[in-house]
Amino acid sequence: MLRQIDEAAPPMPTDLVTGGDAVDVAAFVAKCAKAPDSKASVVDAGCTQGGAITGNDPKALFTAAGCSGCHTFSKAGSTGTVGPNLDQVHPTLQKAVTQITNGGAVMPAFKGKLTSPQIQALAKFVSGG
Repeated sequence: MLRQIDEAAPPMPTDLVTGGDAVDVAAFVAKCAKAPDSKASVVDAGCTQGGAITGNDPKALFTAAGCSGCHTFSKAGSTGTVGPNLDQVHPTLQKAVTQITNGGAVMPAFKGKLTSPQIQALAKFVSGG
């Protein structure tokens, strides 16, 4: 996994998160990897839901997929600080579809985890489209 992070395009910055936030991210990753004795503080992430993400309600999808753990987005009531603040970044619908589908340097890809209609609903939600 570390090789994957180092070889990402662009590579993940070494100082992306620090201090207590870094501890929380490490605990979250350990929890998702099912590491023993992990104590993730993010309980609404997709990896902790115990199964497929269902439904097409965009606000519920945003939470169930774990988006709220990384992004601030007032429409979803989230205050994550790892990813871009979606109240300030306004992607086009197509950019949002591409990013959600394929992921990015830090963001996971949701192709195969969310259905195409779910990706469309989530993209419309975050793009305002």
